[in-house]
Amino acid sequence: MNYEVSEKQGETLRIGLTETGEGLFEVTIDGMTVHVDVVKSGLTIYSIIEDGQQFEAMVDEKGAHGFDVLVGGRIFHLESVDERTRLLAGSAKTVASGPQTVEAEIPGKVVKINVEVGAEVTEGEGVMIVEAMKMENEIPSPIDGVVKQVSVAEGDTVEAGTNLFTVDPHPEQESL
Repeated sequence: MNYEVSEKQGETLRIGLTETGEGLFEVTIDGMTVHVDVVKSGLTIYSIIEDGQQFEAMVDEKGAHGFDVLVGGRIFHLESVDERTRLLAGSAKTVASGPQTVEAEIPGKVVKINVEVGAEVTEGEGVMIVEAMKMENEIPSPIDGVVKQVSVAEGDTVEAGTNLFTVDPHPEQESL
């Protein structure tokens, strides 16, 4: 099975995944191949062993062809694609216009808010830190702009889908 993987605000990678035995997989990432042992250790939690190192991953299914994976404090989006779909989608990156609201990807607790309403932020800049599964996850701004609203406070418990904050784009970005 082939997947396209993107990290929030990051580049897209092509991944090939082949099951070679029960719980054993060959993973090819941009031409580099590794072998991993995967064990389901909870409802949505997997233990992954690669070259003697163990990682835990939380997997959230997003429809028939996609997953969000939290590993090492980073969230990745995996989407299964066939070659035809990938070619039809093209490689053009679209620019969203208007305010961008960021939601919690998974349940957690707001540990720290790094900015105030009215602060200027750049794309990828950490706006707040949310602790989930005993890992602190920095939540970045999706665009350059001004923080319009912070919908939570430090110490709040949030569920998946809870609005965290909204960023208004700079006027010159909105016209792109």
